Amino acid sequence: MSRTAPAGGRETGSPSWRPTPLVRASFWLHGGAGCGLWLAPQLWPWWLGSVAANHAVLAAAGMAPRSALLGPNLARLPPGSRQVALSFDDGPDPEVTPRVLDLLDEAGARASFFLIGQRAARHPALVREILRRGHSAENHTHTHPLHFAALGPGGMRREVREAQAAIGAAGGAPRFFRPPAGMRSPFLDPILFTAGLRLANWSRRGADGVSGNAARVLRRLRDPQPGEILLLHDGNSRRGADRRPVVLAVLPELLARLRAAGLSAASLPQAVAASDVAPPASAAAAESLPSAADASP
Repeated sequence: MSRTAPAGGRETGSPSWRPTPLVRASFWLHGGAGCGLWLAPQLWPWWLGSVAANHAVLAAAGMAPRSALLGPNLARLPPGSRQVALSFDDGPDPEVTPRVLDLLDEAGARASFFLIGQRAARHPALVREILRRGHSAENHTHTHPLHFAALGPGGMRREVREAQAAIGAAGGAPRFFRPPAGMRSPFLDPILFTAGLRLANWSRRGADGVSGNAARVLRRLRDPQPGEILLLHDGNSRRGADRRPVVLAVLPELLARLRAAGLSAASLPQAVAASDVAPPASAAAAESLPSAADASP
């Protein structure tokens, strides 16, 4: 399957979207099972079983945050990078995000903030402050539905489009998208292609959204390596025994470890070569994304 993106997302004449080998094989398998059911209906358990097995494989691929089986997925920086990309999810948070920004400033570090659209709409000045300090504001859906991977193409498209518009209204122009928990379905890749967004997950996460133990979070991020994309949270960071969001205890030590390893912390647009980054989709482009009735992959 190949589809040219409409004007307003990627420009007319740009390469058309192409499914991965797994998705392409799934299309053929579904078609073959349909023909088999028509030609030999008595073998329906086999046809049904083959489709069910294929759906299980697709679901497993979608639940693996670093998998590229469903489409391009930036889980590490390009080879040769001497940087680490820091990323923070679920903000902006009026209590935590300014303190995270201060800690990054003190270390001369830059990061990418994957923002929830609704929160960006409530705190546009905080989004502008993220950008003013040299960081990037990226797309993390509009409402952060934990069942995002189970949404159909219309629901996914709406979450992407509305977050892009909300962050754009605050001055941002996201180039990267991260789904909640990193999970997605085969519907997501053509939607991101149309929006001019690139899927970016992580190589390691601190799990500070579930653990308030700073030592445990730091153990998960120990020995940072060049090219890694590290995930923490400025929104929904679990609080430690001192009632402080654990990210505020973890970040200074993590930044010190990066310095000791001779690594610099960068945002994704900084860390990825300019020629390797998809062009930004503006709020206007996001509004032009096709509706749920259009072109399900």
